[in-house]
Amino acid sequence: MDADSENIVEVIDLHHAYGANRVFRGLSLRIPRGKVVAILGASGCGKTTLLRLIGGQIKPDKGQVKVNGQVVHELDAERLYEMRRKMGMMFQVSGLFSDLSVYENIAFPMREHTELPEAIIRRLVLMKLHAVGLRGANAMMTGDLSGGMTRRVALARAIAMDPMLAMYDEPFAGLDPISLNVIAGLIRQLNDALGTTSIVVTYDVSESLKLVDYVYVIADGVLAGAGTPEEMIASEDPFVHQFLHSLPDGPIRFHYPSRPITEELGLARRSA
Repeated sequence: MDADSENIVEVIDLHHAYGANRVFRGLSLRIPRGKVVAILGASGCGKTTLLRLIGGQIKPDKGQVKVNGQVVHELDAERLYEMRRKMGMMFQVSGLFSDLSVYENIAFPMREHTELPEAIIRRLVLMKLHAVGLRGANAMMTGDLSGGMTRRVALARAIAMDPMLAMYDEPFAGLDPISLNVIAGLIRQLNDALGTTSIVVTYDVSESLKLVDYVYVIADGVLAGAGTPEEMIASEDPFVHQFLHSLPDGPIRFHYPSRPITEELGLARRSA
């Protein structure tokens, strides 16, 4: 089997910057088909930017991002739109349409991308909502949902079209332990049941390590570590070890670079 068929996403020598802020400095990684993969890293390391590059929302300054063998930033609008039809996305803030009901939120991509009759769409919508335990909430407006329910509806919409690639941007943020465990279990179950490949961007190290097949850790614009959850937990790399074990001391700094606090407050000792 060649690389294009083994890996649904290939990131090759990726460089990208926002002005003077260099986010990626030669990042390379591969996402194997059918797996659940976690992208981890400290705040600002570029995790969400990577998802945007995979989805073709932005173009890299240098390097390539391939999805299903195609270089994303080389696709014209029509082919990019076609590729995106095979992707599902769960946004950080869920991204549900506030003026639509739960049912209409799930039906929206089906109506947008297919010509299925309403009777079939209804069955599919109810099946997706049943999979996340919310079939009975289909008539509710999104503003009436709890945080956990909102996340589950967003998950249902992300897999509404049975995507080949599902991307989850901080799916566990703000959830209570029970809701978090439910969402994590659903991501795993739906990935395996649908034959999808899933990319999970998250700060929740402990939950992601229980969920995924493979882990990538990004630092300073490049890949700091990669491996199975067991391999990463046992890693002796200073950055990976500090991040995965939530240690206060190590190469990851808490304070943004600045002058010493004594100088900033005018308390520096004067020489005699």
